[in-house]
Amino acid sequence: MAEPLRLADLGEWGLIERLGAFAPQGQFDDDGALVSPDGDHGLVVTTDLLVEGIHFSDTTMGPGDLGWRAAAANLSDLAAMGCHQVVGLTVGLAAPAETPWAWVEGVYGGLSEALAHYGGTLLGGDCSGSQQRLLAITALGRLDPARPIRRRDGRPGDLLVSSGAHGLSRLGLALLQGELEPLGDPELQERAITAHRRPRPRLDGLAALTASQPPGEPWRVAGMDSSDGLGQAVAAIAKRSLCQAVLERHQLPLAAAMAELPQAEAWCLGGGEDFELVLALAPAWAEALVEQLAGAQVIGRLEPAQPSDVSGWVTRPLRWADGTALALADAAGFSHFH
Repeated sequence: MAEPLRLADLGEWGLIERLGAFAPQGQFDDDGALVSPDGDHGLVVTTDLLVEGIHFSDTTMGPGDLGWRAAAANLSDLAAMGCHQVVGLTVGLAAPAETPWAWVEGVYGGLSEALAHYGGTLLGGDCSGSQQRLLAITALGRLDPARPIRRRDGRPGDLLVSSGAHGLSRLGLALLQGELEPLGDPELQERAITAHRRPRPRLDGLAALTASQPPGEPWRVAGMDSSDGLGQAVAAIAKRSLCQAVLERHQLPLAAAMAELPQAEAWCLGGGEDFELVLALAPAWAEALVEQLAGAQVIGRLEPAQPSDVSGWVTRPLRWADGTALALADAAGFSHFH
């Protein structure tokens, strides 16, 4: 008799694909869900979990940093859907009874700092006793339903754009965990640690997209955030758009000071938790966006999928522009259950 299928067999993306069968078609395809189109302002909802020992620990960040990071992760999902306004967020807190109040106060203080900076209010939530600490955040934002960002909207010929550098958060984590010795470049070290503890959701991306939209160009923007890694984000856009992504190795979005590290390419592609936007746009729009949005750069393009791949799900979504194979495993970011 066959062994029962486990979450370890499915992985995070396989689980999400199967859970989508319980929701309307396409509901699980993006970083959030558009649940209430209301004239010019649709409501987007997104939820994220942060579990102690998986997403955070006291050895790498204080409670204030955790609160900021928890908010930022969800606000990044709103940005990845094209939201122009943060409505607010709710917080579910589970923690052991012996948890100090000062830790909880610090977490909510960090959440409040992020909301004060990016907009929105704390809308409520719930609390429960637990054997480990956990935060469940739900964020709500507003977008113009005529200007969404969706993973499936890429087309062959589109250029791929990253809104900023990748790999810094993974470098910061390595430094905080003692995986690397302190760097000889104090500025890079501080930048990396800050990127890990206090990431910046790219809510500025929509204004830049709008300002750079060429006259007469219809709104068609494919994209998502890179919280699970740049490689995973590019692959997801390519798969949902039934395309193949071709990346330029010499154009990987690396901070210049980080490029000399032996781990630089791997951490850029698969380090995760950089919370940048990865977008697929018509070439003229992509080039205009790079001029408009500081730190943005073209990293590759979308091409037609191979005929054998067009079956509703592209099986080989990534390759290097020089023809070298780029296995999805080589660009894999963080994945639960593996």
